[in-house]
Amino acid sequence: MDQAERRAQLIAHLEERGTLHSQRVAQVMRAVPRELFVPRYLTHRAYEDAPIPIGHGQTISAPHMVAIMTEALELGPGQRVLEVGTGSGYQAAILSRLVEPGGRVATVERIGQLAERARSALLSCGAANVTVFHDDGSRGRPAAGPFDRIVVTAAAPRLPPPLLEQVAPGGILLAPVGARACDLIRARRTATGWKEENLGACAFVPLKGEFGQPA
Repeated sequence: MDQAERRAQLIAHLEERGTLHSQRVAQVMRAVPRELFVPRYLTHRAYEDAPIPIGHGQTISAPHMVAIMTEALELGPGQRVLEVGTGSGYQAAILSRLVEPGGRVATVERIGQLAERARSALLSCGAANVTVFHDDGSRGRPAAGPFDRIVVTAAAPRLPPPLLEQVAPGGILLAPVGARACDLIRARRTATGWKEENLGACAFVPLKGEFGQPA
């Protein structure tokens, strides 16, 4: 079985178990080659539904969690998205296709080697509307905001105040909140404030930085 067949089998599995509902998200996940975003010696594991280590104590999220978070963002064409925690770049590649045409993704990674590796992988899969920054993502990118969607791919002690400030009216901030075992929180900016939803338990590496845990 080749990688494309493994990819199709994985997406079918996520649909069958009820994790993946959106046909649009499923179509994009079928199109993005996850094997480009895992270390070469682990490409045989690219389509396991499990986190995979990518070095520096970080992981590429399990496909079912990528599907859950992507659907929770309610993405559409033309939106501006900020991702905090680039990691492998795989989530950014998924986001990039869902905001086409006209949308942009800014993604911030605090570990320089991972940022460089993600840039290369994103270039390889044609994600031309993604910009990777090497910085403290917990502060966001205030000069580039506001953003229609912000997604954090590491566990924050609380929703980082700078990120809340950078969400456009009607926008969404999605983040795991808590320790390594945490809750996925979706905060929607309304005309009168914030509406928060707990989307369930999850597990992520800690968010490091000024508004996360000390780096």
